Amino acid sequence: MQEDAPAYPVGLRLQGRRVVVIGGGQVAQRRLPALVSAGADIVLVSPGVTPSVEAMATAGELRWEARPYRDGDLEGAWYALIASTDAAANAAASAEAEARRVWCVRSDDAEAATAWTPATGRTEGVTVAVLTGRDPRRSAAVRDAVVAGLRDGSLVAPQHRARTAGVALVGGGPGDPDLITVRGRRLLAEADVVIADRLGPRDLLDELPPHVEVIDAAKIPYGRAMAQEAINAALIEHAKAGKAVVRLKGGDPYVFGRGMEEAEALAEAGVAVTVVPGISSSISVPGAAGIPVTHRGVAHEFTVVSGHVAPDDPRSLVDWPALARLRGTLVLLMAVERIGAIADALVAAGRPSGTPVAVIQEGTTAAQRRVDATLATVARTVADEGVRPPAVVVIGDVVTVARHG
Repeated sequence: MQEDAPAYPVGLRLQGRRVVVIGGGQVAQRRLPALVSAGADIVLVSPGVTPSVEAMATAGELRWEARPYRDGDLEGAWYALIASTDAAANAAASAEAEARRVWCVRSDDAEAATAWTPATGRTEGVTVAVLTGRDPRRSAAVRDAVVAGLRDGSLVAPQHRARTAGVALVGGGPGDPDLITVRGRRLLAEADVVIADRLGPRDLLDELPPHVEVIDAAKIPYGRAMAQEAINAALIEHAKAGKAVVRLKGGDPYVFGRGMEEAEALAEAGVAVTVVPGISSSISVPGAAGIPVTHRGVAHEFTVVSGHVAPDDPRSLVDWPALARLRGTLVLLMAVERIGAIADALVAAGRPSGTPVAVIQEGTTAAQRRVDATLATVARTVADEGVRPPAVVVIGDVVTVARHG
């Protein structure tokens, strides 16, 4: 056999076909999930197995024969994985595989095998398999790079089959472009039209191909705004024109993001909708500023509240006196303009005026800054420091945990 001949790559279709695994240790534990996913009829032969492998057998994902290998075990097999700690048994099983013309992988001696296991990864219906001969670490590194690129959209591989037009409501996270989800970034890379909010990760828009149409749907406080009805109409219009549309929103679409309103309008118009959750600023921004919203012995709950209307506004749906009685953390979104009225309402309902407060502006971005105060001083501090939206307000003893720890 030619010494340096490359392996011939092929995809095995093992569904319903007999696969024999010799050995139940760590190698088998790593390889078995892929064989289970492939639908193989797996017989595992080993005197002992790891707890994880035993759990697979108990769940009926494979048949475990608790004994050593013996000649004839590979009869009727299409594929064999030899991974026991018994060198003699491995050699004998390998010889049987050769005699029966069964493709055989050996974990202890790749040169004696008739097949090599590639480093594989899967994303959105694509299987990436990499072989680099005798350098498995390089195979894994190349696989990881390709899969990561496909997942985050940095490696664009357009689909040439017909796509189903529709809208993806994508939560872009708190602002840092690295904090969008893998799925959200991939959908952005495949979009024909992106309708973006000001609070979405704007830096990602620079990465879009030139053919992508970007529509500004910024909801700037007290400034120009695109009416929600117009946003809904634009989503429907472009989707019905056969376009792949991404509605890029800040944070999570369903956390004060009007995501459900848009989803309902699209459903009513017969447009397919995909919701991609995002990292909410209510948790991520405090975390980026060094504040845990919960902490053992300090806060056993946290409550996220919209502050877009004042406590005494008849439109308010918030029970501020009930919130004041809670001992945990309050996280306020869209509350900068009304923080004075909110602080007064909480104090009036019994929350101590000395309760620590932190206000984090432009959280997770290069412009992030944190201002600390108490309920008694927060209104004045926000005014003096010129804090403007977007900002997240955190109220509770967790504000001082890091500084006292």
